[in-house]
Amino acid sequence: MNFPLRSVRFLACGLILSIPVVAAPPEPIFGFSPAAAERQRALERKFDAQLDPALLSEWMKRLAAKPNHVGSTHVKENADFIAAQFRSWGFETEIETFQVLFPTPKKRILRMVHPEAFQARLEEPALPEDSSSSLRAEMLPTYNAYSVDGDVTAPLVYVNYGVPKDYEILQQKGVDVKGKIVIARYGASWRGIKPKVAAEHGAVGCIIYSDPRDDGYVQGDVYPKGAWRNEHGAQRGSVADMPLYAGDPSTPFAGSVAGVKRLPLKEIPTLTKIPVLPISYADALPLLKALEGPVAPDEWRGGLPITYHLGPGPAQIHLHLEFDWKIVPAFNVVARLRGQERPDQWIIRGNHHDAWVFGAEDPLSGLVALMAEARSIGLLAKEGWAPKRTLIFTAWDAEEPGLLGSSEWVETHARELREHAAIYINSDNSGRGFLRVGGSHTLEKWINGIARDVIDPQRGIPVGERLRAFRLINGAAEDRRDAQSRADLRIGALGSGSDYTPFLQHLGIASLDIRYQGENRGGSYHSIYDSFDHYVRFGDPGFQYGIALAKTAGRAILRSAEASVLPFEFSNFVETVQRYATEVAKLADDLREETQRHNRLVEQRQFEKAADPRETFVAPRPKAPVPHFNFSPLPNALDRLETAARQFQSALQMRIQTEWQLDSKAEAKLDHLLKQIEPALTSDEGLPRRPWYRHLIYAPGAYTGYGVKTLPGIREAIEERRWEEVEPQTVRVAQALERCAQILDRARTDVLASARE
Repeated sequence: MNFPLRSVRFLACGLILSIPVVAAPPEPIFGFSPAAAERQRALERKFDAQLDPALLSEWMKRLAAKPNHVGSTHVKENADFIAAQFRSWGFETEIETFQVLFPTPKKRILRMVHPEAFQARLEEPALPEDSSSSLRAEMLPTYNAYSVDGDVTAPLVYVNYGVPKDYEILQQKGVDVKGKIVIARYGASWRGIKPKVAAEHGAVGCIIYSDPRDDGYVQGDVYPKGAWRNEHGAQRGSVADMPLYAGDPSTPFAGSVAGVKRLPLKEIPTLTKIPVLPISYADALPLLKALEGPVAPDEWRGGLPITYHLGPGPAQIHLHLEFDWKIVPAFNVVARLRGQERPDQWIIRGNHHDAWVFGAEDPLSGLVALMAEARSIGLLAKEGWAPKRTLIFTAWDAEEPGLLGSSEWVETHARELREHAAIYINSDNSGRGFLRVGGSHTLEKWINGIARDVIDPQRGIPVGERLRAFRLINGAAEDRRDAQSRADLRIGALGSGSDYTPFLQHLGIASLDIRYQGENRGGSYHSIYDSFDHYVRFGDPGFQYGIALAKTAGRAILRSAEASVLPFEFSNFVETVQRYATEVAKLADDLREETQRHNRLVEQRQFEKAADPRETFVAPRPKAPVPHFNFSPLPNALDRLETAARQFQSALQMRIQTEWQLDSKAEAKLDHLLKQIEPALTSDEGLPRRPWYRHLIYAPGAYTGYGVKTLPGIREAIEERRWEEVEPQTVRVAQALERCAQILDRARTDVLASARE
């Protein structure tokens, strides 16, 4: 039920309306007949009754008791504990071990040698208010995994967020980073992009710091008084070039098992080209204060009490890093509950269990919800219920360095997964706030139905309606229009940054990523203060939203396990890809206009320089004109797919609503066809220059990392000005959409044939 805008405003603000509520009949469950939906809701009520927030708290406290990074003693203890729980709930459980490359620091030196001496602290202090912060045994220091070793001394340059457009501004200001060490603030892109772009521009080292404007006292009180990052907090994290491929950097396309051939260290393409180190804003302040040169543009200025200058120098920085490049075990916990009718169709649910230090929020807030789901399902099974399809619960290790545990498992079992995996449901860090869903748009309508059936613990309304209210009031103009007029809330497209990546973008398995976020903001991310103490104060006091996540993901598991046919719907997918097609055409038009403006400016500056040799402005170089492209294969293919989707969905809905009965063999055949849709959107040759990423609709951007690029082959060909690739990539996408249409035509024929029988 959609609330009128005025009522939504009251609800979003948390006001209680004294309006009598008349209970509406429950809405249909997508993919279920009315009678089957009634049985399904009864099952879900039993599932909910078994969820206990006290257990989530108990599990998190135990799992976050010690440092929990890949290769640590405690990560193995946690894997054994999780596996024991799954076994006690009736799951067939194993721990599958991989051997992965994971460097840890031997030497970290950062100091300023001119114009004054300063030695960076590079340490997060223990706090009396945070009981685990004093546990130093096996604790990883602040560092960036997959930085190369290096010992460099050079002038410093401030590069804002260190993304490509920032270097265009530096060029206009006459600032060259070649031979320099750059300092960038966290934000605006994934951290691994910053050293990548810096190296491409000739820098010899990279420092990344957390600016208080983005993550500190400008946002609110700092820890331990408030949730935000304090002056000594620093963000660990991987800086591998994950947009090339995820997983163990030494074994692309192959699982890191015994006997696997590994790339020599010097030949691994995803390692950084320059040394990289993260620091706190307390350590960054003296370095930035010592910079001179042009004053930074307004939008580059952070929250430190200084005038932000660009440099270069006079600050001279010495950066010396050395790492222990070792192979360590990664322990994936894999638990199965065999399906009764279609055991060869797998519904997979995953969350990682490793962390950079204690990991209460990232990842254990999601993991304990997953465990609650598995426990409740196990209890249902002990009472006699059995899923129609096989359920697989996974707790991945080594996610934090670069999705190693999940990627190695997917690469190792790729043939089985292509044959059996139907849907992958992921979560990661979660907390108080609003439902956040990203994933395959063939699952958008289905997950919207679930969002209507889960009640928000703070507001007492469906989590979907609370999210709609938030978008109506706080969203961008397009989000507000959609929230007001569109029956289904849009879900996000997935880039990278969590364990859905190898499933969706490497193998083409339909995937969802589900979390609650928005009111749990704070600066504990990847620091020693991501602790149980921090989480129960600021993340999700009482674990109410942990239970909401368990109810949401639990319904996704149960409904995908029990639906008569897999719950894919294609009209939302078609409409979404139509939007993407419009966007890439507009991108080309906008870039054409921007290029024309740029070249006019170059001509003007060259004229001014000729007229006045004293002119100091550094004129940018002219850019090649943007040609006109033939995008017509996309709308033609989308029209064809829209017709096929509409005809199939109409036939299927008629069958479900009139209680047509397919025998189990016919349903399984239909499932097999529908399961082929997402793989049909992939290409065996992958994306240009990064063949590990095979999905033609969604991929992490080569220069965004976590951030998604939709229609990535087309979009990045335009953005990177590779004109010769634009039309061939357009044809590839159109051919993939045509493959989907052909599959839906066959599925419709099967549905109608079964009706006649």
